[in-house]
Amino acid sequence: MNIAAIPSPTTSVWHLFGFPIRAYALCIVLGIVVAVLVMEYRLRRRGVAPWASLDMAVWAVPFGIVGARIYHVITSPQDYFGAGGSPIRAFYIWEGGLGIWGAVAGGALGAWFAARQLGLPLSVFADALAPGLPLAQAVGRFGNWFNNELYGSVTTLPWGLRVHDMDRSNPGHATVIDGHAVTLPDLYHPTFLYEAIWDVLTALLVFALDRKVKFGKGRAFALYVMAYTVGRCWIEMLRVDDANHFFGVRLNVFTSIVVFLGALIYFLMVKGPREYVVPIDAPETEPEVEPVSDVSQVDVSALGDKPKAPTAYRVVSEEQFQAYERTGIVPPAEPQDAAASEPGGEAAPDLDGEAEAAYSDEPKRVPGDEATVAPGDEGTLSDEGTLSDEGTPAEAKAADAEAAEAGGDAGDKGENDGAEKAGSSTRSTDER
Repeated sequence: MNIAAIPSPTTSVWHLFGFPIRAYALCIVLGIVVAVLVMEYRLRRRGVAPWASLDMAVWAVPFGIVGARIYHVITSPQDYFGAGGSPIRAFYIWEGGLGIWGAVAGGALGAWFAARQLGLPLSVFADALAPGLPLAQAVGRFGNWFNNELYGSVTTLPWGLRVHDMDRSNPGHATVIDGHAVTLPDLYHPTFLYEAIWDVLTALLVFALDRKVKFGKGRAFALYVMAYTVGRCWIEMLRVDDANHFFGVRLNVFTSIVVFLGALIYFLMVKGPREYVVPIDAPETEPEVEPVSDVSQVDVSALGDKPKAPTAYRVVSEEQFQAYERTGIVPPAEPQDAAASEPGGEAAPDLDGEAEAAYSDEPKRVPGDEATVAPGDEGTLSDEGTLSDEGTPAEAKAADAEAAEAGGDAGDKGENDGAEKAGSSTRSTDER
């Protein structure tokens, strides 16, 4: 005998002024609100204007709901077509039946339209949404609890789920006999609760790893997909609701495996840092100071206007974004390594001394020289150390040689004359 069990609600719809208020719809809406708030917080930290998440939700939510319903109808056609089916019920989304993979695919298409309108990369939206989407799924799963649906197989665990027999003639209410709601004879695995807990753990995992690693290019979203599909596989195997099977395995199990592999390939193949954005017209230099004038240049008509959202954005590095946050100016990107910037990937050699002189076209001045002649220049040096136009370097050398020879002859002659004079003077002394 079970000493504990999780009860289920007997009613999932209420009427207010004649309008039905359905618990399933409330859970879906509340989940959307949670996802939008998380995404809004993360988008602002990446530089996106306030409440851009609402612009995205306007597109993504309707597309996501339509996609989720289409996926459910395609994978469970027997409920709506064929013998005993009612095609019109395919539009009754309040009765339950929204496939998560159709929601992701449809929502991604809607988000793509929104990203184009806002001038943002879709990957920025995806990474910002990554931890918020599993939280939305966790909230939405309680709609299945209200509807007494999507439970698992029979269990004797203390947290087994007590399920009511829902009255098809009175949708949203349990069958009542003698004033008591009728329950099914056994207790069942609360798969809605298993998945809700797994979704919360997935959100915490994505948030923690993204905070540490700073994923970019949609890799945080890929991480969410991988983590979610792992849990969805074993939870799907516990469920006993009607579903199509292949080789004795539920279709959603195969879908989870295929989606996991796709997300894993994307996560491994795509690399890149976290993407930050600034307005497309963000200044890169200090504004010029206008001359002082006695006439006020302030446009007072625009003082009460709220700042407008940018028409588009451009992706910058984290350092550029932080500088823009502090100063309102986007600094230039950090220069690339010199080796990468040179053609062929090689940088110019770092030379000094004599080797540098060989690479330089400019002559190197030696201390003590009064003038320098670059190789190949024509002309000779004048007495002042400047270049003259009297001849080529070869002619200048010849002239210098002739002058030296003439000077040598004159010197020898002077020495001989001096010797003769000295000898004559000596003879004169001896004679006296």
